[in-house]
Amino acid sequence: MNVLVIGAGGLTGKKIVKQLAESNQHLVRAMIRKAEQTDEMERLGAKAILADLEQDFSFALNDVNAVIFAAGSGSSTGHDKTIAVDQEGAKKTVDFAKEKGIERFIMLSSMGADTIEEAPASLVPYLEAKKAADEYLIKSGLNFTIVRPGGLTDDPGTGMIELATRFSPMGGTIPREDVAHVLVESLTMKETEGKVFEIISGYTPINKALTRI
Repeated sequence: MNVLVIGAGGLTGKKIVKQLAESNQHLVRAMIRKAEQTDEMERLGAKAILADLEQDFSFALNDVNAVIFAAGSGSSTGHDKTIAVDQEGAKKTVDFAKEKGIERFIMLSSMGADTIEEAPASLVPYLEAKKAADEYLIKSGLNFTIVRPGGLTDDPGTGMIELATRFSPMGGTIPREDVAHVLVESLTMKETEGKVFEIISGYTPINKALTRI
């Protein structure tokens, strides 16, 4: 597949790009906002595409079969930026994907996007934006998978997870490396098509967990 990674310059995005390139199954395009990230993306094995979610970036989806949306405004930004990137940026990506006939759309969301009432007040704006984006994708008619990880860590990946439609109570963490692995595997696994699920670290190999959805 020709895969566009949106949010490729982020901590999780870089791991997605690296794993896609190392799989030798995909041609990888990395959408970045900063020109200085170009060399890093090319070292990881991707073609860098300079574009901004808050502008017209439809050209980034030209000649692409699949999209992995992993962009996020970050914890240090205000509510307006969260809406602009996590919600409206994602919605625009869905619209462009429909226009371009994208075959596969993988969304990196967040645990708690559909159980906002259980979340700390500080996370509510972020989760509301994620929920709105997820619902927009679900209703789009695209061939989607929505992955909702628990708290992200920078620990080395273990390749082992637990997966559920919803964990209750909300909680648990997972290395970014394992999240990237789940997103990349989901691209080509029929079992994940049209599914929304949460993931945390666990004791089941990723591929095996995904076949049990």
